[in-house]
This record gives sequence, C-alpha cells and structure tokens, in this order.
Amino acid sequence: MSLPPPYYQDEYVTIYHANCRDLAPNLGKFDLLLTDPPYGIKADEAASKNKGKWGWKDYGSSNWDRERPTKEDFDTILSLADYAIIWGGNYFADFLPPSMGWLAWDKEQRNFSLADFEMAWTSFWVAARCFDYSRAKAMQDGKQHPTQKPISLMNFCINHADERAKTPMNTIIDPFMGSGTTLRSAKDLGRKAVGIEINEAYFEIAANRMAQEVFAL
Repeated sequence: MSLPPPYYQDEYVTIYHANCRDLAPNLGKFDLLLTDPPYGIKADEAASKNKGKWGWKDYGSSNWDRERPTKEDFDTILSLADYAIIWGGNYFADFLPPSMGWLAWDKEQRNFSLADFEMAWTSFWVAARCFDYSRAKAMQDGKQHPTQKPISLMNFCINHADERAKTPMNTIIDPFMGSGTTLRSAKDLGRKAVGIEINEAYFEIAANRMAQEVFAL
C-alpha cells in the first residue's frame, strides 16, 4: 500500500494513523527506532480500576494494551532502522536477540505498587546504562497516556544512541507512538521523526504536543 495522508505534519514530525506493519514497506530506512510498544498487561484497565489511587490516573479503557505485538511485528520494526531502543524490552525478550546494552530508568522509589525501574532493550553491544528520574517528577510531566515516558528519558535515549553509534540520530521512527513523547523529544533536539499510531484516542494529544514550538519539560 502507498502511504496515506499524514494525520499531522510539520518541519520535523510526521504522524500516521495506521498499523505499522502496513506502512513499513514504504517508509524507507531510519537512523533510530525508539519506541515503547504495548506490553500486554492491560495498563489502561488497571488505571481505570484504581481511579487515581497510588498515582494512577483514569485514562479510560481503550483496549490498546490487551496483547503484545507479535514476533512478526518486531521483525518488521527492527528492519526500519540501523539502531534500536525498545522500552519494555523485558516483556519481549523472547522476540529480541541477545544484547548487553540494556538501559534502565530508575524511578528512585522502592517497594511501590509499580516497578522500581523500567528496562529498554537496545541494539548496542556496549555496557548497560541507567537513567535516574524520580516517579514524582514523571507524574508532573503532563502525563496523558498510562505508560507515557518522560521527555527527559527520551532525550537521554537519543543522546545515548548518538554517542554509541558515533553519529547523530537524524531520523527517528516510533511505530507505537502513543501520546508522542518520542516525537516531541526528537523535535526538541532538531531531529526528523515519524510516528505511527493505530489508536485514535491519542492522535489529537500527540498533535497538540507537536504544535508547541517549545515544550515545557
């Protein structure tokens, strides 16, 4: 299939409403795949159920997190870029090749109802690295998606990839865009980025975030 008209586009960012497996053959090659796929843990349902307790916010139940992407989906997205960082990599370890270059986001709070830290698989065969950013700061980042990552974390990822690849990640693809944090980070850092999202609930949120010329971290 040919590329559909973008839902949103500016000098740096293009957003498509589609399934990534359908668009992949026509997207070309990117420098970096930076994404946070659905984990298959029903995160939206858990948020709705807890109704604000323990920092949960009710985002409504849109069924976006009922199942993990398939092995074929991962093969497809990995073919899109020279380098890759995939958050929630521990949920997909059976689909991904071995790597020593894992990243961790330490939330600086222990024995909470949620994980002490989150993990990202990377294609870099280098020492593992950790990013410290408190859960309290993350909750103040204007979170609009149940598993939304802080922009500071995505900035760290792009800069980490620059350093490890020894070349700037000038083009970035996020095939599970959600509310658009990867794209917002890319735009803030002056990189070109394409986002793909199948769930309409997040398009307007992402587009509004992209329209801000300077995003408040």
